[in-house]
Amino acid sequence: MRSLKCIVVVACGLLLSACKTFSPDGGMTLVSAATEEAIQKNVVAVRDADDERGASEVVRRLLRRPLSAEAAVQVALLNNRGLQAAFSELASAEAQMVESSLPPSPTFSLLRLASSAELEIERKIVADILSLATLPARADIAADRFLQAQYRAIAETLRVATEARRAYYRAVAARESAGALAQAKLAAGAASELAGKLGATGAMNKLDQAREHVFYAEVSAQSATAQQRIASERERLIRALGLWGNDLGFRLPNALPALPPRIQALPSVEVEAVRRRVDVRIARIELDLMAKSASLTQATRFLNLLELAGISKTTREAGSSPVHARGVEAEFQIPLFDFGEARVRQAEEKYRAALHLLAEKAVNARSEAREAYVAYRSSYEIAVHYQREILPLRKIIAEETQLRYGAMQIDDFALLVEARQRLAAIGTAIEAKRDFWLRKTDVLNAVLGGAAAASNDSPAPMSAPESRAGGH
Repeated sequence: MRSLKCIVVVACGLLLSACKTFSPDGGMTLVSAATEEAIQKNVVAVRDADDERGASEVVRRLLRRPLSAEAAVQVALLNNRGLQAAFSELASAEAQMVESSLPPSPTFSLLRLASSAELEIERKIVADILSLATLPARADIAADRFLQAQYRAIAETLRVATEARRAYYRAVAARESAGALAQAKLAAGAASELAGKLGATGAMNKLDQAREHVFYAEVSAQSATAQQRIASERERLIRALGLWGNDLGFRLPNALPALPPRIQALPSVEVEAVRRRVDVRIARIELDLMAKSASLTQATRFLNLLELAGISKTTREAGSSPVHARGVEAEFQIPLFDFGEARVRQAEEKYRAALHLLAEKAVNARSEAREAYVAYRSSYEIAVHYQREILPLRKIIAEETQLRYGAMQIDDFALLVEARQRLAAIGTAIEAKRDFWLRKTDVLNAVLGGAAAASNDSPAPMSAPESRAGGH
């Protein structure tokens, strides 16, 4: 009996060591640390009124000033409701982990049979011994599942940050394009009005008047389209940030940030992607899970049901004293037809599938990181080329064209053609600068969270239709 008690005590200690407990923050420690390391931002799981007030105060403080890209990302991480839903799912995954680490509850049954000649009472308590024996292994698997859920929450956090940053750059680029078109519209309107006055005096023929009027009409149409684009991009940004009500009055700058003097060199971008990408880490955890599950399946292939019951039975016949009996009942399954081969084969194939998926993730991570970095470098070179070469030359051409027009060396048609070309160059330069900031966001996402497809919703170039060349 003493040995049996020692065995019971040791078994209880092992079972209690396998049990998991709830963390104070619902598993957010790893998420917060990873977000701080990756993008230097704070995340908060809003679980009560105090959390809500704290996050709201930070959001309102950030929205009082003209919004920057970094501020927009921080607002999204604190205010995006879809992200908060992901944090709630993380807390639910922790609850599942704790539940999976608890020993199975015993079953108690009571049987009473009575007749005029006999009374029989049977009490039975049944425990699933196999579940108790495999509890440490199953608790270890449940802990890995929770770790996987934490990395999924990290991936969702990085995705929200990326979408907020991209939406910010698109919204500001729309404002900058609309500003350039507004200036062009003012100049074209003044020229159109002057053309009408000159035409009334006979100093300008109808063809030149029509050219001035149609240029103003074209720029006006483009300006209206740009205003609509501002509204659309702003709403997209609002959705990314999770704003509503009084928070919709936030201000955006009128132009994108200036290009940096040089781009960031990333000679080991492939290695960093394989080492740091969250989706690769999730695939690694999945491979470990499949290995542990396969080992557990192999260990229990011949025995998948083992229950032990303690029985206490009382029998009393008429005219006699009651008889008490105690005993033990074991129930197990005899594998006559199923030796667990199918379960073992299935577990092995799941492991192989996880191994192939991890290899695929690693290969794709390298390729996507290379692609994002090449696009980042190319977009910088294109944007710098427009800022340093094309726009200055366009300015010189505009000034020289104006001088020659004032000296009556060229006609209105040449002046309008140059105005159209310069307007197109300005619009393309703004788009090139916007694309650089988007590609920089893609590089960060390709290294940390997973590749994001390049934006295919770029607005049309800010240029008026070219007039057909004709005689002067």
